[in-house]
Order: sequence, then C-alpha cells, then structure tokens
Amino acid sequence: MVPALVKKRQSVSVAAYIALIPMALTVLLAYLGTMLWTARVSVSSSRTFPNSDFVGASQYIRLFNNERWLLSLQNVAVYGMLFIAACLIIGFLLAVFIDQKVMAEGALRTIFLYPYAMSFVATGLIWQWILNPELGIQEVLRKLGFTEAKFDWIVDQDMAIYTIVIATVWQASGLVMALMLSGLRGIDEELWKAARIDGIPRWRVYVSIVLPMLGPSVSTAFVLLFVMVVKVFDSVVAMTQGGPGTASEVPAKFIMDYLFGRANIGLASAASIVLLATVLAIVAPLYYVRTRRADKGM
Repeated sequence: MVPALVKKRQSVSVAAYIALIPMALTVLLAYLGTMLWTARVSVSSSRTFPNSDFVGASQYIRLFNNERWLLSLQNVAVYGMLFIAACLIIGFLLAVFIDQKVMAEGALRTIFLYPYAMSFVATGLIWQWILNPELGIQEVLRKLGFTEAKFDWIVDQDMAIYTIVIATVWQASGLVMALMLSGLRGIDEELWKAARIDGIPRWRVYVSIVLPMLGPSVSTAFVLLFVMVVKVFDSVVAMTQGGPGTASEVPAKFIMDYLFGRANIGLASAASIVLLATVLAIVAPLYYVRTRRADKGM
C-alpha cells in the first residue's frame, strides 16, 4: 500500500508541474520577454519600426527633455498623492463603519465595492457627464436657483487633474474598504473589551492599536493603488482626453500617443522602462520588508 501511495503522490506532483507549464511560458515569454524587448528598443533609434542599432541613453535624454513628459510626471505625482491618500482614508472609514455590525451589512459591502467592478472607461464617461458644465452638477445647481454656481473643473486647465482624482477615488475606495474590513475582522474581540475596561477612547484604539495591526492590509492596499496610479489611462481618456490641452496628461497616455499616434516606439519604450523602474523601486522594498517580517514570524 505504501509504495502505491508514494507512486500516486508522485504522479499527482508531476501532473501539477505539467499544469503549470502554460503559466510559466506566459510569464517567461509574455512578461519577461516583452520587458527585455522593450528595454532593448529603448536604447535604439527606433521610430515606426524597431531597429537593431544602439544609441545608449539618447532616448532617455530626449524623454526627460520633453516638456509633455515632464508635465505628465508632475500630473501623475499630484494625482497619485491625492488618490492614494483619499482612497486609504475613505476606505478605512468605510471599513470601520461596516465593522460596527450595521444593518444590511451585506448590501452595504456590495454597494461600496460595486464601483470597482465597473470598467474604468464606463466610470470615466459617467463622471464626464456629471462634471460637464452644461449637463452636470453646475447646470443642476443653476436650475435650482443658484445662478452663479460654478463647477467647471473638467474644462479648467488648473483643476482638470482633480476631476480624475474624484472619479477614481469613487471607484477604488471600495477595494480598500474590503481589504481593511478583512483586517478588522481578524482582530481579537478581547482587545476591544480590554480597551473598554481601561476607558480608552475608541478613536485612540483605532489610531494607536488597530492601524498598526492592519499593516499588511494597508501595505497591500498601497501597492495596488500605486500600480493603479502608474497605469492610469482609461479614466483620463474617457473624461478629458488628457486635456484641456495637455493639462491632465499622464505617462500612460504619453506612451500610447507616442507608440501609436506619433510612431516613435523608441521614445515610448524608454518611457515604459521608466515607469517599470518606478514600480519596482516602490514594490521591491515593500516585498522585501514583508518577507523579512514573515521569516521572523512578526
């Protein structure tokens, strides 16, 4: 019986490895392969078609001398700080609210999480209508008698990027809520009983005890939100097309425009590698810290 059992386990193990082959090939070819190809193109003089020559860092120098690229970096930095901060705060507050054992908890979780299930294009179009000065909030307020009301951020060069923040925070806060709520539900009820006995204010418990305990949930939410910031594209195209002018230009749109619109795959590849390096610079240290903590049993 024992040899037969060992043989069966070995066959199951071999079958599992065989089943992983398609995914392994996808990772090697579709991900690592394309990243290496992009890196190679970024150091060539490629325009409409890829070239095999080598021009060193010329594309990167040209990239950082491009005012449109620098503006897109500035925009994504402003967008990223506001988006991540707002999503973390709102998501945490929503999780705390639901964690109070409120009525219709299941329905509320669905309502808060539902926007994240929507397409970013659909979200962008909805918010474009809502913020349109001739159709949306501004027009509604004026019909209600507030004739001087003005809410034209989406066509204001100085405010357009903030409309992207509003729309995407509405969409992504539910995801943060779900992550935070799972963390809150893992906290021992005895902690709350001890805090009540000691007379510690509830808000102080959340700030000083609960939030540090939610470290894994917060770091996971941060990484997911940061990746969303780096690749934000659909919402921008749906809402503003990067405008007015280039006021809401972001790196992903810059890359797509130069890749397909201006047929400059060398410059677009250089921009892609810069974004990849940015993601790795943020994600890799977080992954390292979490791995070290897991090894130490923290």
